[in-house]
Amino acid sequence: MARYGVGRSTLEKWFRERAENGHPEPDGAGGRTLTWDADAWHAWYTAREASPAAPEGLLSREGLAARHGLSKHALKELWAARETNGHPQPALVKGKALYWDGDAWAAWYRALPTGPEPDPDALVTLAEAGRLLGLSPGSVTVYASRPPKGWPAPVEEVALGGGRVRRLYRRDDVLSYRRAQDR
Repeated sequence: MARYGVGRSTLEKWFRERAENGHPEPDGAGGRTLTWDADAWHAWYTAREASPAAPEGLLSREGLAARHGLSKHALKELWAARETNGHPQPALVKGKALYWDGDAWAAWYRALPTGPEPDPDALVTLAEAGRLLGLSPGSVTVYASRPPKGWPAPVEEVALGGGRVRRLYRRDDVLSYRRAQDR
């Protein structure tokens, strides 16, 4: 766990799924503790980490995000609403990883009804900016005190109770920042 920075639950999951993932069999046991040949396990782990993220012709969420210019958050929302929007089922599931046929997904996405185009001058909170960027809510909160290079300045600051301040950003400025990060 310490050497590879992998948690116990992940290691246990890999072992349980060894028939699908090729995880090596244990070479011994000491009580309830299983042991592996260090070289064999390292070779398996190294090959696993070096293998391509998605099988040929299939795209993960990251691949779909890159190809269609969407945030991971937007993709998660589309997947969560699959009952109502007809989101295609994954072509392959490997553990927790989902992979879609890129062409079939693109055809489905193009056929989605589009709503009105959002106003680029609309003001968004820091939390909404984080969602536009596909960031977790906790990770974007530090942008107010330690903005990353290129982060836009707030357009408006509203004083809240208890000395707190709500910062509002232009939606288009946030999206421009995202486009700059994607380059």
